[in-house]
Amino acid sequence: MKIPKRLQPLVEDGLVDEVIGRLMSGKEADVFTVRCGGQVRCAKVYKDSMKRSFKQAVTYQEGRKVRSSRRARAMEKGSKFGRKQQEDVWQTSEVDALGRLATAGVRVPKTYGCVDGVLLMDLITDESGGPAPRLGELTMTAEQAREGHEIMMVYIKRMLVAGIVHGDLSEFNVLVDEQGPVVIDLPQAVDAAANNNAEAMLARDVLNITRYYGSFATELLATKYAKEMWTMYEEGRLRNETPLTGLFEEPTEAVDLGGVLREIASAIDEEEARLARLLEAETDAGSG
Repeated sequence: MKIPKRLQPLVEDGLVDEVIGRLMSGKEADVFTVRCGGQVRCAKVYKDSMKRSFKQAVTYQEGRKVRSSRRARAMEKGSKFGRKQQEDVWQTSEVDALGRLATAGVRVPKTYGCVDGVLLMDLITDESGGPAPRLGELTMTAEQAREGHEIMMVYIKRMLVAGIVHGDLSEFNVLVDEQGPVVIDLPQAVDAAANNNAEAMLARDVLNITRYYGSFATELLATKYAKEMWTMYEEGRLRNETPLTGLFEEPTEAVDLGGVLREIASAIDEEEARLARLLEAETDAGSG
C-alpha cells in the first residue's frame, strides 16, 4: 500500500520496513499493521487535535504534570508552542500509562517507542495469527462472562493501585487473545489522585465493562466493584493482592444537616472571639 505521510519518516529511518495495511480508524488515532524486521507490529498514528473527535479532552488532562515550567506556561496560554507541547503530553501519556500498567500486572501491548506522533507497539493476535477481536465482537457463555468480568475487575483494581484510571474503558478497547483480555487505548488515562473526575470515570469504566459481561451473566449487573475499589483506595487499603467481592454497603445514616450547620456556626463564633481577643491584646499593648 502507499505509505501514509506520517509513517514515511519511520520508514526512512529504518524503524519500519513495510506498511502492511490499515487496521482501524479511531476517534484519536489511525492504526496500521507494519513490519519491523521479522515482526509484525502496530503503528498508532495520533490524529491532530483539530481532527480528533475525543470529547472533553481538558477533563482528562487535569492533574497531568509537566516538568518544565516553560512548557506548562505555554500550555496554559494556548500558544502555538503550547499546543504542540499539549499534543506531546497527550501522546507520551499513553506510553507512560502502558509501561506502568505492564509493571502493575495488567495485560497491555508492549511498546517500542513514540516517534513524531506515531506509537509502535505489539500487534495482539488471535490463535490464527490475525488481529485479535475486540471484546464487543464476542459472544460467550455465562461462565465465560463471569471469568472475563473477574479478570477485568482485577485489571481495573491494579490500574487504580498504580494510580491510573483508564477513563474510556469499554468492550471496544479491550482485545481478547488466547490468554484473555488485553487493555488498549490509554492516551486519556487520568491520575487517580490528581484528577477530580477520577472517581466518576472509574465508576463509568466499571459500569461499561459490567454491562457487557452482564448481558451474558445477568447477576453481574448487581455488583458494586467501583464503589468497593474507590472506598478502599481513598482509605489507603487497596493493594494488588486485595480480594474483591463486588459488594458495598451504602451508608444508611441520614446526614444531620442541622448539626453540621451548628458546628460551622460554632467554629465561626470561636474564630471571631479569638480575633477579638487578639485585637484587645494589641490595643492594650499599644496603650501601655
